[in-house]
Amino acid sequence: MKGFELAAILGNPEYVAMLLHGIEMTFIIAVCSWTLAMTLAVILLAVRFSPGRIGNAVVAAYVSYHRNVPTLVQLMLWYFGIYTILPSGLADWLSAHSAEMIFAVVGLGLCQAAYFSEDLRSGLRSVNPGQMEAARALGHGYLSAMRFVLIPQGVRNALPALVNHSVSLFKNSSLAIVIGAPELTHAVKEIENLSFRTFEIYLVGTVLYLFFTLIIMAAGAYLTWRADPANGARR
Repeated sequence: MKGFELAAILGNPEYVAMLLHGIEMTFIIAVCSWTLAMTLAVILLAVRFSPGRIGNAVVAAYVSYHRNVPTLVQLMLWYFGIYTILPSGLADWLSAHSAEMIFAVVGLGLCQAAYFSEDLRSGLRSVNPGQMEAARALGHGYLSAMRFVLIPQGVRNALPALVNHSVSLFKNSSLAIVIGAPELTHAVKEIENLSFRTFEIYLVGTVLYLFFTLIIMAAGAYLTWRADPANGARR
């Protein structure tokens, strides 16, 4: 029976290189997915606040689907389902350009957009309706009032929820292992297969995820603190 020997992992240059590459890929997936999710969330929010019933119904259906179907199932649908019915030219291009990474970003981004859009919607709904009237009285049009008055307040109100869901997105990047994306969990699994040091490598992976998650949470807490007008008044 092997004893606990962390140096067998951290002292091996090959394993360290695999971990660093996995960390890099994890952040690429997380950042790209977050960017896609936030961009789409703003679009969904704009449609949600439009007077059209059809647009509202489409957004509501989109949000309902992505909030009620497990993220893992959505990733598998994209990679093992949709990928197989794409035109051969597009499929070949994706295969030559890290299809696993692309579909991980798409799947996670589309799923998280539903949560971000609801966070932003709740933030905007919590803004006093009188803010719009005051902005219009000062000469702002609808778009100008939304851009300079309501949306900044709505985003500030939504920051805690947005931070929580951003942390969830980072953690959910580990689900990309099921479609073969070479992120951190994939690297951990590969190192386990090579070293047979199951406890040591999973301990390292756990500590790394905990470390980066705490950093994201601390950054989010700082942004929330900075966005609080009461704290701004004391600076």
